[in-house]
Amino acid sequence: MRKLENNELNRKSIVDFKEAHKTRLIIILDDIRSLHNIGSVFRTADAFLIEKIYLCGITAVPPNKEIHKTALGATETVAWEYQKDIQHVIENLKKERVSVFAIEQVENAISLQDFKTEKNKKYALVFGNEVYGVSQKAIELCNGTIVIPQLGTKHSLNISVSAGIVVWDLFQKMNY
Repeated sequence: MRKLENNELNRKSIVDFKEAHKTRLIIILDDIRSLHNIGSVFRTADAFLIEKIYLCGITAVPPNKEIHKTALGATETVAWEYQKDIQHVIENLKKERVSVFAIEQVENAISLQDFKTEKNKKYALVFGNEVYGVSQKAIELCNGTIVIPQLGTKHSLNISVSAGIVVWDLFQKMNY
């Protein structure tokens, strides 16, 4: 077994990425405080050809040196837009027939392993503040909520870890 060299990884150029068929997923980051979390989510979005990221509320926007540290250039490939008000984003996406799901621990949330995707349907995933989570206002606007099962003593995950888990799971469900 041999570790692959960078030139063997078949990485897309920025132009190739922008022209590539995207995964029908949109990520919404609302009131994310950590610039490193924002950058990590960009990097995950690049890895799985996510369609777009919306940055809302106090979430910082590129260009930013601290975001770049973890994004490693993904802010140049993944489409993104800043909108102050998450309500506006969710309402507009729903008008476009996008199914919007908050990733949060709430009553009657669908466990991630039980969440079923529909062919040719587009989904948006809302991730909230590191301390307070997704706001109640945003939850009420969503089509539903998805929860990541957690069995240990801690019942929260870092936002970038949560995004990686959910995006990977939905990517697989939508593509395989």
